[in-house]
Amino acid sequence: MKAATIRDVAAHCGVSVASVSRVLNGAGPVTESTREKVLKSVELLGYVPHSGARSLSTSRTDTVGVILPDLFGEFFSELIRGLDLAARRNGLHLIVSSSHGDAEEASAAIRSMRGRVDGLIVLSPHLSDFGLTATAGRLPVLMMNGGAVGDLPSIAVDNRGGAMAAVSHLVEIGRGRIAHISGPAGNLEAEARLAGYSEAVAAAGLTARVADGDFTQASGYAAATELLTTGERPDALFVGNDTMAIGALLALQDLGLRCPEDVAVVGFDDVPVAALVRPGLTTLRVDIAGIGGHALDRLAGLIREPQAAGANGHETVTPSLVVRGSTRVDAPSSTTTGTGNAPAGATSLGKT
Repeated sequence: MKAATIRDVAAHCGVSVASVSRVLNGAGPVTESTREKVLKSVELLGYVPHSGARSLSTSRTDTVGVILPDLFGEFFSELIRGLDLAARRNGLHLIVSSSHGDAEEASAAIRSMRGRVDGLIVLSPHLSDFGLTATAGRLPVLMMNGGAVGDLPSIAVDNRGGAMAAVSHLVEIGRGRIAHISGPAGNLEAEARLAGYSEAVAAAGLTARVADGDFTQASGYAAATELLTTGERPDALFVGNDTMAIGALLALQDLGLRCPEDVAVVGFDDVPVAALVRPGLTTLRVDIAGIGGHALDRLAGLIREPQAAGANGHETVTPSLVVRGSTRVDAPSSTTTGTGNAPAGATSLGKT
């Protein structure tokens, strides 16, 4: 049976196609009686509006695009969950794509979404590698990355400050040989966490020691094994993210070392599994789903009011130190503390 068209609906209720369109799109004046007739005909005929035609008439798709460097792992799962919940609140749908950490793929993904979405959220660890503004055209864009980008609205975590808080905590519990497992080279967030670590150990009069990772559990395991079996063994590890930190905990177990008695471990992000591993992982908490939801709310506001005052502002999210068993033998439950004063103009989101 052929699907009903908008012309069928108009003929069925005896009004113009334009009147049907105004009722369905909620745009333009129609009488209450016309609205009731149109909605009744839509129901009787089983008419489903064509989203492509609707977007042409309204210049809106009610869809937003999200470009992420990866779709694998708890961090991105939590981020997408927060984005999706906020999209539903705002009456929007998501199209999610991965750049696989590659600048050219990010550009291609953005180009493919032009004309299909009303705005973009881009989390790119290699943002400087491609001309985002030129690629996105006139689309509203919200950045989620390690730093502000020109005049584009953005949200970023205070990675440097969080790393300094991690090192300060390890110094406070008496650790003097604090090594770092870093994220991938060229990643803005990894570089900021490395910079915070380096600054904090220098301020404490300690020697920096760094092993390279790539934010995966396997790289955390390999880097921790290298640090713990060559040279003077560190008594603490600050790890660039929780996924690598869990790999480091596994390496400690395989090497017969106790955590935190022999080696304390601190991660970054506070993904859900961080509270479930044993010992529980001390980490810098970022409300991942909360930040995703806030980013979507901001983008929805930009779509509704592109010229709103303060729309292009940069927000900095201050992470909180969550102390668990990987740095405290006597800590059956976690405690949460702030990382200190946020930078001027910073915003704290999702604090607990």
